[in-house]
Amino acid sequence: MPKSIELDDEFESAVLNIALDTLKISKQALIFVNTKKSAEKTAEEISKKIKTDSEILKLLAEDALNALSRPTKQCERLAFCLKKGIAFHHAGLVERQRNLIEENFRNGTIKIICSTPTLSLGVDLPAYRAIIKDLRRYTLHGLTWIPVLDYLQMSGRAGRPNYDKEGQAIAIALTGGEKEKIEERYLNGLPEEIYSKLAVEPVLRTYVLSLIAANFITTKKQLFDFFDRTFYAHQFKDLRRLHATISKVIDMLDEWEFIIRSGDDFESANELKDEKFKTTLIGKRVAELYVDPLTACFIITCLRNASDKRVDAFSFLQMMSHTLEIRPMLKVGIREYDKIQEAMLELSDFLLEQEPSMYEPDYEDFLNSVKTALMFNAWINEQDEEFLLEEYNIRPGELKTKLDIADWLLYATEEICKIMHYQSLIKEIVKLRLRIKYGVKEELLPLVRLENIGRVRARILFRNRFRDIKDLKNADLSTLIHLLGEKVALSVKKQLGQEQIEVPENKRKGQISLRDWEQ
Repeated sequence: MPKSIELDDEFESAVLNIALDTLKISKQALIFVNTKKSAEKTAEEISKKIKTDSEILKLLAEDALNALSRPTKQCERLAFCLKKGIAFHHAGLVERQRNLIEENFRNGTIKIICSTPTLSLGVDLPAYRAIIKDLRRYTLHGLTWIPVLDYLQMSGRAGRPNYDKEGQAIAIALTGGEKEKIEERYLNGLPEEIYSKLAVEPVLRTYVLSLIAANFITTKKQLFDFFDRTFYAHQFKDLRRLHATISKVIDMLDEWEFIIRSGDDFESANELKDEKFKTTLIGKRVAELYVDPLTACFIITCLRNASDKRVDAFSFLQMMSHTLEIRPMLKVGIREYDKIQEAMLELSDFLLEQEPSMYEPDYEDFLNSVKTALMFNAWINEQDEEFLLEEYNIRPGELKTKLDIADWLLYATEEICKIMHYQSLIKEIVKLRLRIKYGVKEELLPLVRLENIGRVRARILFRNRFRDIKDLKNADLSTLIHLLGEKVALSVKKQLGQEQIEVPENKRKGQISLRDWEQ
């Protein structure tokens, strides 16, 4: 039931007043907004109004600041907020930062988190208040009201049984008319229908192929019978249309040579001929990799085109950037349209897919894939997170997610290459996976495989003419200490089977022993 609470209207912002009141009553709150930028801005606004000086919070801020090898502006903003016991939380943060925030909110060190709806799903946190600032978000149809289910998820974060006997969910209304709409839609309205994910074609394709690959289904009749008993069929209601949709999927899998079928598609009025299926070798592997069959077909087509192309890292980067799995792709803005087209023309000889005409509806998606590939290319050429944030508006957490997906897609490509006997491409793909993992040029790969040697230290070593493991084995310990620090230098030598306790006495002129170094 709606309940009135009295607040000090010290500031024009209702969210700010509620947040400060939450602190006054020694409680915690989650503030939900609709964008990452808004989450950061709201957290900063609250932080500026708080006067506190806590050593624990300073240490926490330092930890968040150093979550990356080189702190970004986002890291600096987060550290500023954390010093005041406030945080923002969204997919743009790296996992270490998100875990740090959630853990310290649970133990009461952080009092308020400003978040996108990421924290409304499957997270149990001790929030007395859930403050829902934005009940509308931008979609393909413009600014629209969020679903009732989303509202219930966010409001349900308040007053969790493990932490509080009660909680308050507060939705912000700017006008009296908006207040009435919120009450009607969210307090008195019914949640939306839940729909089966099998209605999404990529999911259906994947499941059909998996069922056949696992020998769980061997005939068309069995396939129809299986789906007739699903929630998808219950919602679909028209079984004839459902069977037609599944038959279409079967036709595609057959066309892509992922399955072998026997019998025919003749269907009488009374009975269906029992057509049989089994997967091909490559179809079975695609099912095991859990890649959308359409993506696998696209990869295979690109690999076949590789024999007639000059292939380099960008070839594979653009290929996997144009898959459904990597979405959302980076969108090409109006101001950068010419720039991306220029880059595309320079790299066109390396593309593994046919470039669509600029008049075709797929052209925009194609350009977006090129921009996404350019972002990946910048990463493997040692541009750091701050550069990617400024140049491509991709935050470190989002980058990490896309890098993980890219590695998975490249692994799938590698496995497909093995089956298709494209041995010459496998080496390039393996190298690219390592470059994706470490964010380095090819020349640093021998160095970054060592523990504690990331892209920054590897580049330092390379600049000082240490190019591979052999060079490091021959390196003087004192030189490595000078370049890497004592702890890392000793670790490197240990990994190379040259564990040392101190610098040998017969050191070069100008060297000092570890004994002297410590003094």
